[in-house]
Amino acid sequence: MRIPPLAKVLIKRAFVLFLMVIIVTYLTILIANAGGYVDEIMISDIKFNVAQRVSANPLYKGLSIEERNKLIERLVEDEIRLRGLDKPFPIRSLIYLWNGLTLDLGRSMYLTSDTGSRLVRLIILERLPQTILLFTTATVIIFLIGLFGGLYLSRNFGSFLDKLTIYLSPTSAIPGWFYGILLILIFYSYLHVLPPGGMVDYPPPEEPVAYFLSVLKHMILPVAAWVISSFFIEIYYNRSFFLTYSTEDYVEAAKAKGVPPSQIERRYILRPALPPIVTSFAFAVVLSWSGAIITETVFNWPGLGRTLAMAIGFFDVPVIVGITVVFAYLIAATTFILEIIYGIVDPRIRAGVEGI
Repeated sequence: MRIPPLAKVLIKRAFVLFLMVIIVTYLTILIANAGGYVDEIMISDIKFNVAQRVSANPLYKGLSIEERNKLIERLVEDEIRLRGLDKPFPIRSLIYLWNGLTLDLGRSMYLTSDTGSRLVRLIILERLPQTILLFTTATVIIFLIGLFGGLYLSRNFGSFLDKLTIYLSPTSAIPGWFYGILLILIFYSYLHVLPPGGMVDYPPPEEPVAYFLSVLKHMILPVAAWVISSFFIEIYYNRSFFLTYSTEDYVEAAKAKGVPPSQIERRYILRPALPPIVTSFAFAVVLSWSGAIITETVFNWPGLGRTLAMAIGFFDVPVIVGITVVFAYLIAATTFILEIIYGIVDPRIRAGVEGI
């Protein structure tokens, strides 16, 4: 049976992307475990905790020191064997890799979900919606501002607003969390009109509408901080794209033939510029789901970024690996979907694919 050329290309892309997921996951396991050093810390914690439990248990008070030491040693060996820490680290790392790739994310070492569970899957699923709500909202706003702002400036090249955007674009080098601190000082400390952080008022409103408005109020400052941080550079980035495509030979030819400006903009500028813009937007959305560690910490937002920061602080390897694996899969899936979209929005790429 003859496989269509496009299907061959997609199969190759899928294989390469899955290979990258494996590499990223294994590197994360090696780094997060510090080459097995964290497992040694876990073994030390097991020995300490078992010794504490035996010493505090009244059932073992009558044991001699030698009997108690033997009991502790046996319990420690059982615990180490139960957690798979009795195997050499290279073998353990492969087991961790398989568990990660099959999304068997296991239990965290220290962190818990709001319900008290240590299942990494539950911890991620509990924090992810908050991060998606906050940063996807900010990313969509930034994308729309950049798209329409860039299009407007490309039509008005050399105007005062165009020059002002160019001059102010370096301000985007300042991170969003820095603007967040400034906004907290202005709108919370001086004006007292907006909350400094958190996701909802305390106690949380019982009415759904009041709850929604409370969440919306708490989102204003962090979203504004991210939008301000990316405002000028996003417009400048899209403006440059549109200007580049507007000087192509086929655009000049269309102008010479008397094609209306709106049709030139839609058919000869926007359409070829769509693939890089769609790519940038898709990756910005997916990457925003990983949260922004400092921004979520500044605003005390209960999202995945703050959870990752806490996991790194506690050396909670299962949580670090779990978050990394989830986002590796998400990015791979996004890249694969984009490969399909490219063939739809850009006929040149579809023609190139067919020729491979």
